[in-house]
Amino acid sequence: MAKKKYDPATAIQKLEQFGEFGDVNPSITDSATYTFLHENVMIDAFQGGAEGCFLYSRHWNPSNKYLSDALAAMEGTESAWVTASGMAAITTAILQICNAGDHIITSVTTYGGTFAFLHNYVKKFNIDVTFVNISDIESIKNAIQPNTKVIYTESMTNPMLQISDIPTIAKIAHENDIKLLVDNTFTPMIISPFKLGADIVVYSMTKFINGKNDCVAGAICASHQFINDISNVNNGTAMLLGPVLDPLRSSSILKNLATLHIRMVKHGENAMYLAQKFKEIGLKFNYPGMSDHPHHDLMNSIMNEGFGYSGIIAIDLETAERAAPFMELMQKKGVGYHAVSLGYFKTLFSNSGRSTSSEVPIEIQQEMGLSPGLIRFSVGLDHDIERTFELISSCLEELAYI
Repeated sequence: MAKKKYDPATAIQKLEQFGEFGDVNPSITDSATYTFLHENVMIDAFQGGAEGCFLYSRHWNPSNKYLSDALAAMEGTESAWVTASGMAAITTAILQICNAGDHIITSVTTYGGTFAFLHNYVKKFNIDVTFVNISDIESIKNAIQPNTKVIYTESMTNPMLQISDIPTIAKIAHENDIKLLVDNTFTPMIISPFKLGADIVVYSMTKFINGKNDCVAGAICASHQFINDISNVNNGTAMLLGPVLDPLRSSSILKNLATLHIRMVKHGENAMYLAQKFKEIGLKFNYPGMSDHPHHDLMNSIMNEGFGYSGIIAIDLETAERAAPFMELMQKKGVGYHAVSLGYFKTLFSNSGRSTSSEVPIEIQQEMGLSPGLIRFSVGLDHDIERTFELISSCLEELAYI
């Protein structure tokens, strides 16, 4: 398969977005409601008409629209809608598609909050979920039922760093009239799921897209029809559940989006450097940018050129009891922060089984191969990555791990 040539950074660059007074940054519309000069226009707005008019900020806000348009350009979708969190994006998209009695197929390796929603929460709506190894294409095919409405996966799974074969999964989904929903949080710009066949792409913008860890936000990128459906005043999941993003936050994320391509390259360069050094010292680790990763060739075949292999790397210290003092020592020595989340300019690290994947029962963690000593690194924008490695190495040596 030829490498995709889509350039999401240039797609954003081509946008011309400015304020009503010629501001080079789009204006922030700090308003919850909007005035109408004519009653019939307000009536049309409630019926889904009145194109270009804004009704109420739970429905649409001009600042949110600017950010949504930029995200749609990045993904190559017709439209987008921004939410107050990544989980809001995931749950809104799924609940818009699925009704009571429907069935979902999902990767068992996924963010803990997503796993909890699919494993625990949707049961109250009589929605059935089958968890599969997303790398096993036959298991996906075998899981399909007549009432299957969604296949859900992550482009790069959290925290096992599997790469989903999106083109193949999309083909299977569409042959069976199923929607493919992909969370691309780990690989913005690197992978463009919609261009590979996904129907809906979701993000936690809290992570790489915003890059500052100063807010929680999400996004849904999809067709005009799907975005209109979720924001419909009568039966739209987003409109009726109300997970709207504050326009002030939209404005700040939009400005941060303009540097995403630069940041992703640097995150990837730093992670690759650490991966190569980890290999040299014989540390057990997982990084899809390395040629010996089982999905390295797959990632090469679907990724966009020039953005690296992401800033997420995992090392395996085998037990949580070995991982804990190592993380504490790394924070003490200034490697970064012992904290959850990712995509920050400082390096963040946490023991996945006891933090972001703690919602996954221990027996399922064992089945999916999640080591209790796995530490997920979100490698930062460190200028001197050699110094960072030296600090990590000194921690390993002090604890006699190498």
